[in-house]
Amino acid sequence: MKAKTQKILFIVNPGSGNKEVDYKKEIKAFFKSKEEELAIYELPENCSLAKIKSAIEKAYADRVIAVGGDGTLKLVAECLLKTKTPIGIIPAGSANGMAKELGIPLELNEALELAVNGKPKQIHAVLINGELCIHLADIGFNAYIVKKFDELPTRGMWTYAKAAWHAFWYHRKMDVEFKIDKKTIRQKAAMVVVANAKKYGTGFEINPEGELDDELFEVIIVKKYAVLEIIKIWLSKLPWDPKKIESFQTSHLKITTKHKVHFQVDGEYLGKVDTVEAKIIPKAINVIVGPSA
Repeated sequence: MKAKTQKILFIVNPGSGNKEVDYKKEIKAFFKSKEEELAIYELPENCSLAKIKSAIEKAYADRVIAVGGDGTLKLVAECLLKTKTPIGIIPAGSANGMAKELGIPLELNEALELAVNGKPKQIHAVLINGELCIHLADIGFNAYIVKKFDELPTRGMWTYAKAAWHAFWYHRKMDVEFKIDKKTIRQKAAMVVVANAKKYGTGFEINPEGELDDELFEVIIVKKYAVLEIIKIWLSKLPWDPKKIESFQTSHLKITTKHKVHFQVDGEYLGKVDTVEAKIIPKAINVIVGPSA
């Protein structure tokens, strides 16, 4: 008896990355001599979640592949939350943080091969102020960088560096308060990270303790604008100085700030907030991972 032909749906975000690659064309060329059944849904501008969900339901696909950055993956994951359908990633964003986290090749044909044949892994996610977070969310310094990055006309690491330089000079510390295990923490901080994953798309490992398949997330308080500390951690992997950076583990959390602060989830700037509520979503999604993940 002949095995069922695998059907793969690609959700392509044409607005991701530098727009130099025609992903729709490249995907069709890759599958020209393959046995798999191919379907492509290109995201229109201001596409609603309901439209994406409808496209996924109509496709009856065995795998759904997000072609874009962390924001595109988040959209697909929201549609497939708590289902068994494997989600793959073709890295096509500016930073591709989650793709790097999961060991997805950045080379297109290698990523496509993995999307077809790779094994899925069940991971948890975090619900933060009603937003699904698969990768990293934060308030303060980095969220301000994301805001400035979005406002600049170009993409890439040089643009990110310009946004970071602006944030370094203009962003101010926050007064934050939260409770962990009945202990109230009050702290002046440059940023607070709610971390499901280990590192940002730049490669900086903010959360060495992070595991995508446990039932906890990490809260990292960056107390100072410690540029030299960050460079030291990045290059040498030496332990953090607890006077500058501190971390905690939890499954739920409420952070309050004295004044409204910049807030981002998975690379998407979501404005200013004075409260952040986070809770774990265990066994949230099945993602196709690289051999090293």
